[in-house]
Amino acid sequence: MKTFNDFGLSETMIRSISNMGFEEATPIQEQAIPAALEGKDLIGQAHTGTGKTAAFGVPLIEKLDISFPHIQGIVVAPTRELAVQVAEELNKIGQYKGVRTIPIYGGQDITRQIRALQKRPQIIAGTPGRLLDHIRRKTIRLNEIKVVILDEADEMLNMGFIEDIEAILKEIPSERQTMLFSATMPAPIQALARRFMKDPLMISVKSKEVTVPNTEQYYVEVEEKQKFDVLCRMLDIQSPELAIVFGRTKRRVDELYEALNKRGYSAEGIHGDLTQAKRDSVMRQFKQGGVDVLVATDVAARGLDISGVTHVYNFDIPQDPEGYVHRVGRTGRAGKSGLAVTFVAPREFNQLRTIERLTKRKIMRQTIPTIKEAIVGQQRLAVDKLVKAVETEDVSHYQVLAEDLLNEFEPVTILAAALKMMTKEPDQTPVKLTEETSHWSKKRNDSRSGGGQGQGQRGGYRGSSNYRGGGGDTRGGGSSGSRPRRPKY
Repeated sequence: MKTFNDFGLSETMIRSISNMGFEEATPIQEQAIPAALEGKDLIGQAHTGTGKTAAFGVPLIEKLDISFPHIQGIVVAPTRELAVQVAEELNKIGQYKGVRTIPIYGGQDITRQIRALQKRPQIIAGTPGRLLDHIRRKTIRLNEIKVVILDEADEMLNMGFIEDIEAILKEIPSERQTMLFSATMPAPIQALARRFMKDPLMISVKSKEVTVPNTEQYYVEVEEKQKFDVLCRMLDIQSPELAIVFGRTKRRVDELYEALNKRGYSAEGIHGDLTQAKRDSVMRQFKQGGVDVLVATDVAARGLDISGVTHVYNFDIPQDPEGYVHRVGRTGRAGKSGLAVTFVAPREFNQLRTIERLTKRKIMRQTIPTIKEAIVGQQRLAVDKLVKAVETEDVSHYQVLAEDLLNEFEPVTILAAALKMMTKEPDQTPVKLTEETSHWSKKRNDSRSGGGQGQGQRGGYRGSSNYRGGGGDTRGGGSSGSRPRRPKY
């Protein structure tokens, strides 16, 4: 697997990617970025959650000329939520180069969008109907577009946007680069590609099936601010011999292992910024049992051959299904059983569904453990330690002391006191973690309950039959501020 440093990107681009916490390219990124940097038209067949936005966003922004005061790139997306998410991600990718992306979608006041357009963004991410609105009003001119991306093309086909897409593409100069991304390739999408693309390179990413039958896989629904306390309770209850906790970014890893140590756990962190000597030291401690919990980024843990890992905790949901397969594969090895738990925020259920679908494995729901359950877990661990000492240790040197205590106290009282001293009480030491939002939240299924003026209709903007923009950009009804519907499990 390649890292982003292998693509020959500019210093500002590497800085943005590093700041976002990305280290290793996903399969779609590994194939698409080099081809797109060469200016080739390409078709990417990949599902939501495989890293598509960065796959087209990195080369798009890398090639833009920030001194040229015109819109140079356009991303067409099926829903307003996806358009907003793409814009947010592109703004992060382009933050140090100074590239600005604005979202354009139905349900938002068009005059507000016109004001944003007057600030001369380099990229627009928009829904088909509202883009046509602006084109017809001449508030968006596409005559300087160098790159066009059609994101989730099959979804736009299902929503009846093919004619709108064709109308938009006709407004863009033929001398351009076109990238199309779609989970499936039905005939109309293939026909669209033949008409509007030049000898496109086909890239197909297929997910591997999870090959860890001995690993039990669960998820817990938990808000970001509750994650750390839930992790601590699980460590107390499950008492893993060796555990790996996966975090999304290097910053997350540093903060997590420091917080775990503050709460009394034996933890170390590993990520791409560590020196080789430090990495070797951490891994030696972990393999030898000097450290019970290893906190790691995906790239740091990839390829590590560690025997005896009993538990994997996905503190942050993986960037793509391949990442999930890799993480879970760290446990349940060599015929031994393992346990993997993924923390899922309410807005990340679409990514969980994608992982389940592409790995062909149902991930079972687990309730959040209580503090009482954590205490019981630690009490059970103390009993186990005591019994093991009785069965395997030479305690003859302590018998005289024990007899003196028995002459003074009841046996049950002495044993209860010993267990109390051996039991680790839940530690409530305050810790602070920087809140991170998944790049895969607010995916298209979340968007379908959201709406705005005319949402869910193929009619016109503000009642006009001349425009399709206000109505067809998203599915479902409700106000623009309505809460996304979370899948039921």
